[in-house]
Amino acid sequence: MKRWPHQIQTSKKQLKVPTLLDLSDAGTGKTLAALDAFAFRRKNSGKCALVVAPKALLDPAWGEDIAKFHPQLTFSVAYASNRAKAFDADVDIYITNTDAVKWIAKQKRTFFEKFDTLIIDEISYFKHRTSQRSKALKKIALLTPLHRKNEPYFKYKVGMTATPTSTSITDIWHQTLIIDGGERLGTGFAAFRDAVCQPVITNPMQPSWIKWQDKPEAQESVSQILADITVRHEFDDVMKDIPDQDKRVLNYRPSAKLMKLYEEMKKECLLELKEGDVTAVNAAALRQKLLQVASGRVYGASGAYTLDSGRNELIVELILGRAHSVVFWNWRHQREALVESLTAKKVDFVEIGSDTKDADRRSIVQEYQAGKYQTVLMHPQSGAHGLTLTKGTSAIWCSPTDRADLLVQGDARIRRGGQKLATESIRVCAVGTLEEQMYERTNEKLDAMTELMRMLK
Repeated sequence: MKRWPHQIQTSKKQLKVPTLLDLSDAGTGKTLAALDAFAFRRKNSGKCALVVAPKALLDPAWGEDIAKFHPQLTFSVAYASNRAKAFDADVDIYITNTDAVKWIAKQKRTFFEKFDTLIIDEISYFKHRTSQRSKALKKIALLTPLHRKNEPYFKYKVGMTATPTSTSITDIWHQTLIIDGGERLGTGFAAFRDAVCQPVITNPMQPSWIKWQDKPEAQESVSQILADITVRHEFDDVMKDIPDQDKRVLNYRPSAKLMKLYEEMKKECLLELKEGDVTAVNAAALRQKLLQVASGRVYGASGAYTLDSGRNELIVELILGRAHSVVFWNWRHQREALVESLTAKKVDFVEIGSDTKDADRRSIVQEYQAGKYQTVLMHPQSGAHGLTLTKGTSAIWCSPTDRADLLVQGDARIRRGGQKLATESIRVCAVGTLEEQMYERTNEKLDAMTELMRMLK
């Protein structure tokens, strides 16, 4: 199959430099570019590859691409249920999920002798330096033989993500450390943070509440440092035949009943904050309470209690008015209300959840692409990455997410290679509530991330 010019460019760079961050936009074909580079090295006496990816991408993305574009390569997919057996197989590529790195990190050095390539799909999953899986992946990526301390087992490393800095410039530090061992951004997080951020006190009554804010020049400095190991292709630059996507916030006005309860809850939260004994964790919990009320439904001792059905009615109208859509819900009650309403209206819909098996996920995608379903419902963490749902032309967000990376990735499910129609991203927002600030904050994160990505380009 013919490659796009930017894919060939990426593959050539991966063959030129041993370690690379591919920060190209979602839908630009990063997977195939990485496979092409590995296949060339493997053909020329290279060792095996370890692919670490989100569980949803193991077979549907990596397995299918290998079988379709490089049938000469053999592969094994390792799940928790078959992990040891899968890694014992004699194949070219071993594919496993992000949490499996904790198991891999415990293996003896002999386990790693057959590898020389590490490909990390969605390396942003490992941006938190203190998480167990981030520590495990760092150990794996930098592990060296006892007799060759300056040569890691994984000589070739590729980290891929379209959203490396969804919160702050500091997000990219641990991802880069995994790839280059600290050569460019250093091995100490505190030193890097001090260089690129400045402390800002967020609550005068709590001087210990500090927010580290990116310095104005930080993005440009970091982009220059990482330029030699970075490749970046913007979707609109390389996929010029794909129609634009309209992104808009759709406001709805909650009922007087809901707003009365919301204001009462807001006063209670402010009172708790003024008392001065609130930790950052408790403050986050108060914020969640307000957002849940704003969403229109709360949970009590006897179950869910609907305060305002307006949001659900609006979302159902949006679904009914579109031939094919993808709907992202954030609250369990939103899912429950949508399932109930769509079932009653005899709408053909399907769901993708965290417990959806790979085989079922593939069938759902194929059937959706064939036009069997009018809409697919999912939580953004279950379906924002990897899936191609170009039959859909509308991404509908039931309520805001503060994860800028999920917003970007979710919208990219419908606007990617193969899409022939104009698409839209509709973000539902309750006027007069914290949801408005959440969308503004997410847009600020997106602006900062977009600016860095343009510099890295």
